[in-house]
Amino acid sequence: MPWLRRPPASSYTSGMKTAISLPDPLFKEAEKAARKRKISRSELYREAVTEYLLRHEPEAITKAMDEVCRKLKVRPDPALSEAARRILEKVEW
Repeated sequence: MPWLRRPPASSYTSGMKTAISLPDPLFKEAEKAARKRKISRSELYREAVTEYLLRHEPEAITKAMDEVCRKLKVRPDPALSEAARRILEKVEW
């Protein structure tokens, strides 16, 4: 996911503009969340879409972790990997 490596835009005009429709209650909650975090509405939506894409593309997470391990020259312990796999199979995502 090359878009993930880019730093966040500093203004709402530095990327693709889009329009979305939200139910009023959701829009109001998003507005409150952005104000509370002291970020723009655009930044809130950018973060939300990024998180959504990462959650729904597990291969991307695996690829990123594999890249980190490759750079650090770390090889996973087979027993630990098997234990982790068993635990993760039981977790509801």
